[in-house]
Amino acid sequence: MLTLIQNGEVYAPAYLGKKDILLVGDKIGFIEDKIELPGQFVDIKVVDATGKYVVPGFIDSHVHIMGGGGEGSFRTRTPEIQLTQATLSGITTLVGVIGTDGTTRTMASLIAKAKGLEEEGITCYTQTGSYQVPLKTLTGKIEDDIILVDRIIGVGEVAIADHRSSQPTVNELAKITSAARIGGMLSGKAGIVNIHVGDSYDHLNLLEEIVETTDIPIKQFYPTHINRNAHLFEAGIQYALKGGYVDFTTSTIPQFLEDGEVKCSQALKRMLDAGVPVEQITYTSDGQASLPNFDKDGELIGLQIGQVSSLYEEVKDAVLMENIPLETAIRVITSNPARILKLKQKGRVEVEKDADLVLLDQQTLDVNTVFAKGKLMVENGVAIVKGTFEQ
Repeated sequence: MLTLIQNGEVYAPAYLGKKDILLVGDKIGFIEDKIELPGQFVDIKVVDATGKYVVPGFIDSHVHIMGGGGEGSFRTRTPEIQLTQATLSGITTLVGVIGTDGTTRTMASLIAKAKGLEEEGITCYTQTGSYQVPLKTLTGKIEDDIILVDRIIGVGEVAIADHRSSQPTVNELAKITSAARIGGMLSGKAGIVNIHVGDSYDHLNLLEEIVETTDIPIKQFYPTHINRNAHLFEAGIQYALKGGYVDFTTSTIPQFLEDGEVKCSQALKRMLDAGVPVEQITYTSDGQASLPNFDKDGELIGLQIGQVSSLYEEVKDAVLMENIPLETAIRVITSNPARILKLKQKGRVEVEKDADLVLLDQQTLDVNTVFAKGKLMVENGVAIVKGTFEQ
């Protein structure tokens, strides 16, 4: 299958200017100033990208793909993600995690859901484990999971600084991280440890102590929810200035923001102003997680669900409201997670990379058209390909 995208302004994420892009199967075959169609040739689908920005497909590396939640008992378990929730939001790569419930949510089910999403047309990886320590892995050993199971690229999300965590010690978390690192080295994967950071004032102290007292490098950790409150955010700035990665969670509700959560677009601006290199910052949605909604008296009045659509909305706000250049803001959901997670075929508009592309309206920055592995998934804001059970 050949697809020619003409006259789009390309952010790779660096600005390349107006280019034509030829997709060959599931790869980017050519990027040229102008690609002429031969007179006598096989059928080529032509997409006119005039008035569009062409950017890499988005990567959401923290999503509860088979559902999450459950902290309010069984009825609060959230549903699985559907294909078009991702594609309509420009997301072409997901990384699935389990979360709090490592009992009724299993690694076998997580991998099955990831494979289902792959069959439907997007790319999906997973982490092994959940909040709890000791980790419940697929094979019984962290290294074996990462080395032998193609979809598993690391560990997570392991909880710290949270009443829902297993209160892991320095020694316990260091051993987990060492196993993940070795598994990654032997398999060519990142072997990174995705860390859920809670509201406690312990912040990132556990990670910093491991870095100070062992040979484990700071970049072996990938802490998320760094924008969840003001004091953790400030600790996150200091952690990032030491060389660590920081991830902001885009799904939110008004009460979280009123209680001190830092809006992601503003968090990006503040981190950059503090001198943190953009290469160390990512966004993830925490999609399909449960978001409790309370009234003014603190009574639970309902539960909402984290939405993957929030991922790009916060990038758009960073550009339109915080005046961050598109080629800077787009990195937090493209080239940065691809590099951190060693997804070598993802995150860039380059020849021989996977043909994961998003076309954005230049006036509104809205997602218009989406290609995943060379296949047209969304056209003019309408899902062309739907999940197996979607109407």
